[in-house]
Amino acid sequence: MSAGRNQAAGRVVVVGSANVDLVVDVPRHPSGGETILGGDLRRSPGGKGANQAVGAARAGGADTTFVGALGRDESAELLLVSLKGAGVRTDIVERVDTPTGTALITVSPDGENAIVVAPGANSHVHIGAAQKDRTIAADVVLAQLEIPLESVVAAARARRDGALFVLNAAPSRELPDELWEQLDVLVVNEHEAADLVAGSSSGAAGAADGGGPADTAPEALAAALLRRVRAVVVTLGGQGSLVARRGVPAVRVPAARVTAVDTTGAGDTYCGVLAAALARDADLADAARLAGAAGALAVTRPGAQDAVPEAADVAALAEELREAP
Repeated sequence: MSAGRNQAAGRVVVVGSANVDLVVDVPRHPSGGETILGGDLRRSPGGKGANQAVGAARAGGADTTFVGALGRDESAELLLVSLKGAGVRTDIVERVDTPTGTALITVSPDGENAIVVAPGANSHVHIGAAQKDRTIAADVVLAQLEIPLESVVAAARARRDGALFVLNAAPSRELPDELWEQLDVLVVNEHEAADLVAGSSSGAAGAADGGGPADTAPEALAAALLRRVRAVVVTLGGQGSLVARRGVPAVRVPAARVTAVDTTGAGDTYCGVLAAALARDADLADAARLAGAAGALAVTRPGAQDAVPEAADVAALAEELREAP
């Protein structure tokens, strides 16, 4: 899975979205047509792509470039300050005449969130000459699905031989065949995995025999997805993650026990650290262990990018998990 890559460099290119998060704490998430009173409004840097880039750079310690698009507004400056502060390269971020993306987020007392995204400038992310040049130099290219699918495919195609393309298939949507063909590692939660299995147009990862509902156990979902991709990581929240690869038994990676304050961006931190570890030529299960430690630390703090931990803290917690009985 790592032949031909520069093991010492650890270079990651994250292609994706950047949003300003508008966050309100609520006693519970409202039902349709309902109005409830929440806490004070918080404004912080977010967006799946930007969050993952911060995760790769700060918590993962990788040489990280962010490829995305921002408006020419105050929100863009907030994001650039956060990215640069984490050590992310932002020199090829495009500036467009469309407002920077915005996410509207409510957070309940148990740390669970509900999110609505207005894409804005994220709809203009593209892979031009500068983006191709930086992507060719990467060991791992990481993308998500808050930007146009054609840009995700273009990023995957731009990578050099031996580099890995990792896709966090979130938010959930159907993937075209040309994207499946480019995938090296697919990262999904249980809901996203089930959606991909149910919606596979080729039937290679379709419903259970006999036309009944598919088995939604993580192992069954991963096995179905392995018909289309060489490696799958299914994240399971407080239950850790499942790492599945063709030809070898699936591995359960346990989660650290923590008290969740805010789960916003924790999955993005996970993906960024996973990509950073793979860029250093780590085994996928070991990379998932580091990623899980980073995600666990992230949920103990409010915010998305603000909650991303430091690499030393991630390594220490991952070692504790490795030594736990």
